[in-house]
Amino acid sequence: MSKNIFLLLLVTLICFNCKTKEAEKPEETAFSFEDNWESLSNYKIPQWMKDAKFGIFIHWGPNSVPEMHTDWYSRWMYLDEGHVDHVTGEKLNDIPHPASVFHKENFGDPKEFGFKDLIPMWTMENFDAKTWVDLFKEAGAQYVVPVAEHHDGFALYESSITPYNAVAMGPKRDVLKDLTDEIKKQGLICGVSSHLAFNWNFYTQKDRFDTGDSQFADLYAPQHKPYSPASPEWLANTWWPRTKEIIDKYQPDILWFDFYLDRPEFAPYHKKLAAYYYNSGLKRDKNVVLQTKNLRYESYKPGTHMLDLERSKMDSLRTEYWQTDTSIGKNSWYYTKNWIPKSAEDLIADLMDIVSKNGCLLLNIGPRKDGIIPDDQKKTLLDIGRWLKINGEAVYGSTYFDVYGEGPTKTATGHLSEDKNKGFTQEDIRFTTNNEALYATVLRAPIKDVNIKYLTDSKINIKSIELLGFDGKIEFEQSAKGTLITLPKNVNLDYAWVFKIEM
Repeated sequence: MSKNIFLLLLVTLICFNCKTKEAEKPEETAFSFEDNWESLSNYKIPQWMKDAKFGIFIHWGPNSVPEMHTDWYSRWMYLDEGHVDHVTGEKLNDIPHPASVFHKENFGDPKEFGFKDLIPMWTMENFDAKTWVDLFKEAGAQYVVPVAEHHDGFALYESSITPYNAVAMGPKRDVLKDLTDEIKKQGLICGVSSHLAFNWNFYTQKDRFDTGDSQFADLYAPQHKPYSPASPEWLANTWWPRTKEIIDKYQPDILWFDFYLDRPEFAPYHKKLAAYYYNSGLKRDKNVVLQTKNLRYESYKPGTHMLDLERSKMDSLRTEYWQTDTSIGKNSWYYTKNWIPKSAEDLIADLMDIVSKNGCLLLNIGPRKDGIIPDDQKKTLLDIGRWLKINGEAVYGSTYFDVYGEGPTKTATGHLSEDKNKGFTQEDIRFTTNNEALYATVLRAPIKDVNIKYLTDSKINIKSIELLGFDGKIEFEQSAKGTLITLPKNVNLDYAWVFKIEM
């Protein structure tokens, strides 16, 4: 081989290797977010989120240990002087909270046996992530949001920021990783939630409690004047690093935040958080979803995040996609022995009311401390799943109609307003559309002919109607007064009925 040919081959090989290495580099994203409202206004809620409609929330941790007095046990166990308002600190009465009485009777003086001492009792010996996610899929859920850390300050993940984490103590395993890995493995959308913002003012810090001991500040927050704003140091050295750690290590497609993030002291982080999280998604070629509340302070401008309503719904159609989060338990998020469950019938009606108004439902379960999901909660999830297998085409991938629906039952609005709602009737009908079909959901299984007043012959020309899950023919008459559907006989369907209308 001549010297010139050898050099030519060598140069060609070098150039080929350079191009190969260049091809192996990840492509630079065409767009990245900056931490200002102008840039963040370019955010769009991704279609996969709009199509999902139904998800599962999981509240579980050391707070599950007492199995009494609901999800704020770790706060209420220190209220021995009476109930106080959780925002203002105003005393509401002078009676010790039942959780305080229960704790002293069952665990001892909270000076010696505080919440920190419940952590080793969170055993989770029967926990199996695959069994849980199998159930969620059977329930028809499209996304799952485990709690990463609650107000109590305990991290359910391996943390380099706080020693109070599930790998260092308690179960000695990365609970969040177990769950998020399995959720992703089974092809569901994976989210996580952070409730840490309220940790600053969650506990009553008194010398007569272990919360008053500065050596436990990583769990109970640094000593400070009650109900004072979170300090810049705590925000910079605790809340923000822990939030980034969750984003970086677990790469959630949905990041959900509880209240207190919407307080003025968090304002310097609102734009910073959104930009950091959205860009983290772009680096892995994923448009992610930030879900937050705007209760006491507008933390996020419309169009820069996804609005979440806790135990509340919209009373009208909202063209910007939104979410209701609520629990199967009427009175709790974490498992308690006095758990008051909602029925599958009510939850399905709520789901369709929410979806018709361009929202989605994030439904919470509360596993026992040993890792078992109670049978009554399982049954509710499976009942919802069976209904969705029949009626899913009216839900998944659907969008809103000209109007959300009709009927006499009004929906209460405002934070924690769901207990003000009255039950739906068969006159309450909700609309969704999908693949050019219109779906009319009767929120209670009808016992007489169904009259849909909005669907007059001047508004829509109906070609045919079928009842999902029923093989028989559906008789109907359309007029200026609406569409009257004759009640079919021998229908064996549970819960809400869905009529598919071809136009």
